[in-house]
Amino acid sequence: MALSGNVCDNDWSVSVVTHQTAGGFYCAIQLSHNSPEGVFHHEFTHSSIFPTEREAVLAGLREGMVWVHLKMSKTLSV
Repeated sequence: MALSGNVCDNDWSVSVVTHQTAGGFYCAIQLSHNSPEGVFHHEFTHSSIFPTEREAVLAGLREGMVWVHLKMSKTLSV
């Protein structure tokens, strides 16, 4: 069974799903936010493997929220 999580606000959303792999769990991250050009979507996989699904979900949500913050503050451009 895969764990999933979602954190959102009016202008942005971060969703994560865990997947089992050798040595633990990894996390797929999907994010979106509103921009003047329209809705921006991005998907990526967390670079770490975690011993538990709980740790993978929390790290994925944290990483996604940091990514959204950097993108919305125009620190990161993709």
